[in-house]
Amino acid sequence: MAVSTELAPDILVTGEQDYESITRIIDKVILDNKIHNKWFYITLGIGVAGTGLMIAMITWLLYIGVGVWGDQIPVAWAWDIINFVWWIGIGHAGTLISAILLLMRQQWRSAINRFAEAMTIFAVMCAGIYPMLHTGRPWVDYWLFPYPNILALWPQFRSPLFWDVCAVSTYFIVSVLFWYMGLVPDLATMRDRTKNKFLKYGYAIGSLGWRGSAKHWHRYEQSNLILAALATPLVLSVHTTVSYDFAMSIIPGWNETIFPPYFVAGAVFAGFAMVMLFGIPIRARYRLKDLITMKHIDWMCKVMLATGLIVFYGYVMETFMGWYSGNKGEVDLTIYWFIGENKIEYWALLFCNCFMPQFMWFPKLRQNLVVVWIVCVFVNIGMWLERYYIIPMSLQINPLPAIDRPYHPTWVDICLFAGTIGFFTLSMLLFIRTMPAINIFEIKDYIYKVMGPDRIKKAEAAGVE
Repeated sequence: MAVSTELAPDILVTGEQDYESITRIIDKVILDNKIHNKWFYITLGIGVAGTGLMIAMITWLLYIGVGVWGDQIPVAWAWDIINFVWWIGIGHAGTLISAILLLMRQQWRSAINRFAEAMTIFAVMCAGIYPMLHTGRPWVDYWLFPYPNILALWPQFRSPLFWDVCAVSTYFIVSVLFWYMGLVPDLATMRDRTKNKFLKYGYAIGSLGWRGSAKHWHRYEQSNLILAALATPLVLSVHTTVSYDFAMSIIPGWNETIFPPYFVAGAVFAGFAMVMLFGIPIRARYRLKDLITMKHIDWMCKVMLATGLIVFYGYVMETFMGWYSGNKGEVDLTIYWFIGENKIEYWALLFCNCFMPQFMWFPKLRQNLVVVWIVCVFVNIGMWLERYYIIPMSLQINPLPAIDRPYHPTWVDICLFAGTIGFFTLSMLLFIRTMPAINIFEIKDYIYKVMGPDRIKKAEAAGVE
């Protein structure tokens, strides 16, 4: 059954596909060494260099102390917390695609959920580095957990910073379990197809003895739904808890009741932008156009547009309430955003997060992958600038003008952030190289349920299970 157009209604897999072709398209990225050209290895080398830079900066910080960062009074939170919040936001799209869209029975998630889940895990790992180092003595960070101890060194349960520890660690654990649970059937497929002895052993261990029996599928579906139900509240709670780090304070620019929904929408906004930022080049390079169709890109653009409008609304409300409140600190900060020392960063933020996403209103532009990719780049830059104006820009303006002091990052701040980007890139490339980046069995299930039984008969005639 041929598909004439990628945007045909309700068609999420294009071309003449059957069970065998689906498996072959996806596992070719892993099993065929020739498919990886020089650009893959150049990017991999950049990721390795970035990871090395990150390790060097962490070592230097532990040797000298957190004074190597540009943090200072009154800007005690700066690039470290900016990057923490930014990376947590990047990881939100994975759980949204995996859990919420699964519970809503949205079939289009199948082509992108595996990739987005991996992105979530690596982004949370990058995020977790910053608060651990920010404490100053990361070797005793276990004090942040409420473990039983005779000295009664219990954490401060009323502190939003402790809520961060609980929320982020729970989010990471559930995300890893959800990601791994979905991998088990596909790891068994790779176990049966690979000819490399060491890979076969690795996939065999990871597949946990999966044989595809009815009992295995029954337990898998039950476990998947339970994890999806657990992960769904985390999509809202994690970044809501992160927003409480600011909203629970009395600092002008932070004490905002709009922060929880505003932060969650911004996280989904940045997360979907990052999914497409990585997904579009990979889709083109590894010829995955029949599985990640333009319909998937179109829907992700629509989600990004919707959440971008919520973020836009948050900026308008922040500006209005800062002026309408009559509070001198809020009014001064609002004026500072537009004409202060960091006005270029604020206007760049508005351009990236408010103007650029408006291109997604037009269907022709949503189908132009170059335009979509450029918009995603600007969105991720804009979301980082948003954290910049919320955190250090708010702390630079104080009730006591005598202690106002501009913030400037150090070379360690910049290099550590560049290093986490390198680590994230390296992790994603290694994942793509060793694991099925697209969910094999869910694509097959979609073909069976939606695309019609004629392809199943074709596969059975060819002797494919």
